[in-house]
Amino acid sequence: MPIRQPEIECLNAEELKDMQGKLLSSQVKRMYENVVCFRGRMDEAGLKPDDIKCIEDIGKLPFSYKSDLRDYYPFGLFAVPMKNIVRTHASSGTTGKRIVVGYTAKDLDVWSDCIARMLTGIGVTDDDIVQVSFGYGLFTGGFGLHGGAEKVGATVIPMSSGNTALQIQTMADFGATVLCCTPSYAMHLGEEAKRMGMIDSLSLRIGIFGAEPWTEEMREKIEETLHIKAYDIYGLSEIMGPGVAEECEYQCGMHIWEDHFYPEIIDPDTCERLPDGSTGELVLTTLTKEGFPLIRYRTRDICRLNRTPCRCGRTHVRLMKPQGRTDDMLIIRGVNVFPSQIEEVLMHVSGNIITPNYQIIVDRVNHTDTLDVLVEMSRELFADNVKSVENLEKSITEQIRSALGLSPRVHLVNPNSIIRSEGKAKRVIDKREGKI
Repeated sequence: MPIRQPEIECLNAEELKDMQGKLLSSQVKRMYENVVCFRGRMDEAGLKPDDIKCIEDIGKLPFSYKSDLRDYYPFGLFAVPMKNIVRTHASSGTTGKRIVVGYTAKDLDVWSDCIARMLTGIGVTDDDIVQVSFGYGLFTGGFGLHGGAEKVGATVIPMSSGNTALQIQTMADFGATVLCCTPSYAMHLGEEAKRMGMIDSLSLRIGIFGAEPWTEEMREKIEETLHIKAYDIYGLSEIMGPGVAEECEYQCGMHIWEDHFYPEIIDPDTCERLPDGSTGELVLTTLTKEGFPLIRYRTRDICRLNRTPCRCGRTHVRLMKPQGRTDDMLIIRGVNVFPSQIEEVLMHVSGNIITPNYQIIVDRVNHTDTLDVLVEMSRELFADNVKSVENLEKSITEQIRSALGLSPRVHLVNPNSIIRSEGKAKRVIDKREGKI
């Protein structure tokens, strides 16, 4: 596969470190002058911008947190005047104040360029037709993929999310070859296309999926359903949006574009920096962001970095698929549980007798935590006898108990009874808040 910018993507380690050090030093000086929150933390630590001379000095700098974005809502962390901000995006704000981010014209160009690198690396060209089914609007997903696809010269269908029947009809009529959306919605599109008898009318060959956790088993199911090659993409609005890291053709981790984003892995409890190859919390620093830069932002994603050479020739470090989030982790009867662990078990159930749609419900009854897992049956299993359903529930219960060391109550529910999401799937409902 071609490399879009080999002079950057294939830099040797020393050249890359030298570049990162210069960018970090410049970014720290600019933020110290323009961002009150950052300057205050530097002063508290007894640091001045001149103390940061190379990339190894990054460990001296204070962390940034998601709470900062709420505390300085809406524009208090911007590093340029509002007249230089050409676009804003924001989170939904369902758990509190919205997270607001801003971009200069240069920021938007960098964002598109990061996406274009990925698209080029997995074989997307100006001959492709890209259907973007991430949400547009304040959510960063749609616009991020849109800009990158246009940059490689592909034709973009800006569908946004929702209206599934129209999505499928448009894919077929317009000859879309690339689909961009959340993995759960991709699975839903595949199911509906089959139900509508239109799966063979699609011209898709590539899928680019992100914005929510998904397992290798789910990747296989999506590829089998939609007859595509599925690629993983990583990003978060606070840092840029989708495109911070992406898989190449070899799919052995997602390359982080280190000329724009510097990654670290820390122990989430002690904040100690960990060596490459260790599993811990991902921390990211924006080296080139103008409008809304962040230094040592704690992502809460649990993962590891891989610096072994990649067959594609790129030298930028690879982010291995996140294993969960420190803030998504459920503690049930003293056991740490990540939703991805349950999904992995479900995806290994053979025979296409359950669907990839499930929901985890946690509650507290009589001062004891309860764990219920709702899993949709396939239409074939639904038509089977009650004994078969009961046996499968017992089998899945035992597999989850073996994986977690915790016994759930598994309920096989009717086909299409779990509400589908056109954006991020809501996999977990925790009803324990406020209960003693």
